[in-house]
Amino acid sequence: MATHQDAIKRMKQNERRRIRNRHYRSTMRGQIKALREVIASGDGDAATKAFPAVVGTIHRVAGKGIIHRNAAARRVRRLNKALKALVTA
Repeated sequence: MATHQDAIKRMKQNERRRIRNRHYRSTMRGQIKALREVIASGDGDAATKAFPAVVGTIHRVAGKGIIHRNAAARRVRRLNKALKALVTA
């Protein structure tokens, strides 16, 4: 346990940031899951409309440093691949 003031403050900051990051990460995951469900249902129009919002959320989370930028690019690439497979089919 922290015993001096700087360490106590740092622990409080880390806890606040952890909770905030968890919110962003879970929101992103929920949007990805919803998009994947729309893609699986075969509704190309709805998936195409939802795609930009999900990509924006992924890039926003990566910009905040919550996930790595390469991980964000990988997620976007996989979603785009699934969307294109649906639209072209």
